[in-house]
Amino acid sequence: MRHRFVAIPRSDLLETREADVIITRRKYISAILAIAVASASYGLLKTTALRVAASPNPNARTEISRLAEEMQWKPGMTIADIGAGDGSYSFAADKIVGPSGHIYATEIDAAKLAALRDEVAKRKLANVTIVESAADDTKLPTDCCDAIFLRRVYHHITAPEAFDRNLLRSLKFGARLAIIEFPPDNSLPPVEGVPANRGGHGIPKKIMVDELTAAGFHVEKTIDQWSGNDYCVIFVKPSQ
Repeated sequence: MRHRFVAIPRSDLLETREADVIITRRKYISAILAIAVASASYGLLKTTALRVAASPNPNARTEISRLAEEMQWKPGMTIADIGAGDGSYSFAADKIVGPSGHIYATEIDAAKLAALRDEVAKRKLANVTIVESAADDTKLPTDCCDAIFLRRVYHHITAPEAFDRNLLRSLKFGARLAIIEFPPDNSLPPVEGVPANRGGHGIPKKIMVDELTAAGFHVEKTIDQWSGNDYCVIFVKPSQ
């Protein structure tokens, strides 16, 4: 059986090749554009995230003013902000204690520590000390503080028993500790390394109170409606 070969006109063959080239080019250009759009979107998201991370909390001054009233802060006092983050609350506290007072801003994250040091230098705050803390220790001097506060930080502590003892050690006798927290929220990602009794991202008030009273603190007051879903418990280190 003979095979019949059909001759394709040269002009038709050229047109077919040109069409293939055009289609290939279009696919290539589309791929390049997709990569460019994805890169631009990533850059925009990254820039936005950095701006959000670097921007100060606009509610810090209002919340610190309320906390200062509840804890009876005065000019000249020494206050510690545990887990200071971007420093918004530390700098707001500094406005209250004034140049005669002192602020300790502690952090465990290296990047946040570097940013805090840069901001303190930029603001020329001689009375603000940045402290690199540890998972089980505030790293603050003994009996150094008239007040300590932790805002949405306590539920991240992985070694609460040891850390609570160090909180007690860092306070003067009769000084106050404030814990601002929120109940467990299962819609948030879990916190790695914390005790299993937290029940989700956050901490039940009773568990937090039980841990700190076991360390030697006394509850002075509880404010259930602090802000949003947050609660605030103020403790006292008993007098000697």
